[in-house]
Amino acid sequence: ILVAIVWIHARVAPYRILHQTQDSQVYWAVACGSSRKEITKHWEWLENNLLQTLSIFDNEEDITTFVKGKIHGIIAEENKNQQPQSEEDPGKFKEAELKMRKQFGMPEVEKLVNYYSCSYWKGRVPRQGWLYLTVNHLCFYSFLLGKEVTLVIQWVDVTQLEKNATLLFPECIKVSTRDSELYFSMFLNINETFKLMEQLANIAMRQLLDNESFLQDKSLPKPRKPLKNISALKRDLDARAKNECYRATFRLPKDECLDGHTDCTLWTPFNKMHIPGQMFVSNNYICFASKAEEACHLIIPLREVTIVEKADSSSVLPSPLSISTKSKMTFFFANLRDRDFLVQRISDFLQRTPSKKPCGSDREWNSPLAVSPPSALNNRPVNFCAGEVPTASQGLLKLFRRNSEELLGPKGAKEKMKEESWNIHFFEYGRGMCMYRTAKTRELVQKGIPENLRGELWLLFSGAWNEMVTHPGYYGDLVEKSMGKYNLATEEIERDLHRSMPEHPAFQNELGIAALRRVLTAYAFRNPTIGYCQAMNIVTSVLLLYCNEEEAFWLLVALCERMLPDYYNTRVVGALVDQGIFEELTREYLPQLSEKMQELGVISTISLSWFLTLFLSVMPFESAVVIVDCFFYEGIKFILQVSLAILDANMEKLLQCCDEGEAMTILGRYLDNVVNRQSVSPPIPHLHALLTSGDDPPLEIDIFDLIKTSYEKFSNLKADDIEQMRFKQRLKVIQSLEDTAKKSVVRAVSSDIGFSIEELEELYVVFKAKYLMSCYWGNNRAAAARRDQSLPYLEQYRIDMEQFKELFISLTPWSCGAHTPVLAGRLFRLLDENRDSLINFKEFVTGMSGMYHGDLTDKLKILYKLHLPPALNPEETESALEATSYFTEDVTTEGNATLCACTPQFR
Repeated sequence: ILVAIVWIHARVAPYRILHQTQDSQVYWAVACGSSRKEITKHWEWLENNLLQTLSIFDNEEDITTFVKGKIHGIIAEENKNQQPQSEEDPGKFKEAELKMRKQFGMPEVEKLVNYYSCSYWKGRVPRQGWLYLTVNHLCFYSFLLGKEVTLVIQWVDVTQLEKNATLLFPECIKVSTRDSELYFSMFLNINETFKLMEQLANIAMRQLLDNESFLQDKSLPKPRKPLKNISALKRDLDARAKNECYRATFRLPKDECLDGHTDCTLWTPFNKMHIPGQMFVSNNYICFASKAEEACHLIIPLREVTIVEKADSSSVLPSPLSISTKSKMTFFFANLRDRDFLVQRISDFLQRTPSKKPCGSDREWNSPLAVSPPSALNNRPVNFCAGEVPTASQGLLKLFRRNSEELLGPKGAKEKMKEESWNIHFFEYGRGMCMYRTAKTRELVQKGIPENLRGELWLLFSGAWNEMVTHPGYYGDLVEKSMGKYNLATEEIERDLHRSMPEHPAFQNELGIAALRRVLTAYAFRNPTIGYCQAMNIVTSVLLLYCNEEEAFWLLVALCERMLPDYYNTRVVGALVDQGIFEELTREYLPQLSEKMQELGVISTISLSWFLTLFLSVMPFESAVVIVDCFFYEGIKFILQVSLAILDANMEKLLQCCDEGEAMTILGRYLDNVVNRQSVSPPIPHLHALLTSGDDPPLEIDIFDLIKTSYEKFSNLKADDIEQMRFKQRLKVIQSLEDTAKKSVVRAVSSDIGFSIEELEELYVVFKAKYLMSCYWGNNRAAAARRDQSLPYLEQYRIDMEQFKELFISLTPWSCGAHTPVLAGRLFRLLDENRDSLINFKEFVTGMSGMYHGDLTDKLKILYKLHLPPALNPEETESALEATSYFTEDVTTEGNATLCACTPQFR
């Protein structure tokens, strides 16, 4: 092979890279440049991305064809990316979409998100072609040297996505399914492609997890009018990802959508500096995040804004913007681009913001003299129903404090000092939602929030306050609607009410029990998908100690729906996902211990009990509540780093363990002796099942020392990294649950079916795929609405008659001729024993088994039943009855008693 850099006397391209085989007089232009520096840059790219690949080809013709295809693909992709937005040609994307549908047999309802030039590795040979990413599929097509490669993979079948390096390429994307591993490389922008693949796979996992992704348009917003942008759906996906990141960063309600963001600086009066960062604007909030991670976060609800005005520019403060709130706080932003447009957008949002002051406004919270916020219900106790136990209008801890003398001793003095530190903080940084949140705020949280402020700050840091003040009366309405109604969730709640915190006096009387019952029942009616899950009662009982009922309800909403997503459901998917993250972090930070923990199988046991209850079930209450303080400020990141610190502290003992029981005893004993010497509440007896006796008195561990250690050793965990790891683990967890479901269903039907286990598993895959296809492409996606995940696995996937007919035609030995649809319809009605117009997998394989494995008599019986009700449709049944009547009369006349009733088809 001869590849050379040639200098040419030409004004356009004095330098070129040519490709020419040894015995050929023809050469191909690979690259050109106006300077030696530019052409050298092209050469380096070829060395890193192309030259190593050429060594695997056996002949020069293959090399030439591959290089030509690759260079042409790069040129096409480059031209597409460099095309000015105003000149974008929507026809090119439309052409690619039509080609995708033709090549892969996709219907019109399947939308193309984007397509990329890349290479697919088939063995050791790369196939240059095009990767098509659609809403529901990953497709690849290549035609090289007369050889065609076509791949179609459903996103729901993807078990793993990785971006990693191989021996031949610095970067490639590995796509794993249950049956294969596929490698794609030589992308122009591998990061963009991988991110899009992650988003689409994540949507598919959400579809397997719940029905909302099928039933709501929020998963992929549809543009109201055709967009010139060739990747309109990709732009929607990017917007969705930004919205999710925005809401997670500032703990905003799940329906808040980012309108835009811009670079700026914020004047921070507490240190008299201009901090660089970004301003984010949405329908209901103005937020700021500094570039330095912990320098400053700010959340300004538009409901609190009174004035937005442009200030005079200066060389020191260019393009400043002033925002004033009802709490008499003023925020100065500067270095704003398009300030006029930004002010107009904020003004538009302010006009749409309700002027009515919501219940429990932030106004009172910003007084530096206040100790705790006025409860939204303090001054207006609500009696939801005559004769019921009164509503807990304040935290139960205030009503059931048993040891008031502690407040007068050294612990009480320490508590007062904490309160004073927070009051000073409120004076300098503000109070309420508009408070400047800095590293100083986190330091105060780590030292433990004073009991009088705990409820207020939990509401603020979790974002629950935003939802509560914008939904006045919502909780009361829910309680009223759910009063006296019973279902499976209320039965489970009733069973667990007296198990929540039986040692605490607040739950040894009807007031606390009734409050807990109302909050849990109201949430079960708000979110029937979750309903009630064990561990919710433990967490909610602690929330009620520091908050009134309404506040505890909204904290539970924040916990279940935003901060610990998918934790509290029948399959605890979220907890399993974070368990996988914990295992991965253990391998990274504690490699010596990781292998031992895997061998013992301990992590899966401890993580569920620790994460689901935020350590409340495994640690003394007065210590665990400090963990909850930090959790509401930091999120799951803090729970992970504390868990790592606990393993690290017990490493030597754990390495000596012989079995899971011994390891759990060590960890249980350690956690049971984590103490909070600063607590002014009396200690609550902690009944830990794993506590064992020993010769030596147990060593007490101060909770604040444990928290300090966790930050010193593991604080480099990043929230963004954890979210990325959550995606990776969610793929693994949900696919594992689907495999479990398949095995469970197959076991449920294998005893009385003629198919083997392997055949049943293959049939289940086909059956499930048909169901999912109807969710993708069915009319109004009605199939998704039919799935009830509270049902046993066998009943979750059910198909209707149209889907059954398609399977009947493609799978059964009786499909032939024009009568096939009629036969399929009759068999469907015969199998549908409960007459709900749906059949589950067991009913499906029962019919299939009769056709494939039944003897001649069994098959004749099936055929006979297909000509009798209930297999007949109403018209056929009526016709059969008429025929029966006719033949009965005929038989009576001729005295022939042997003729039996039959349908016209048997005549």
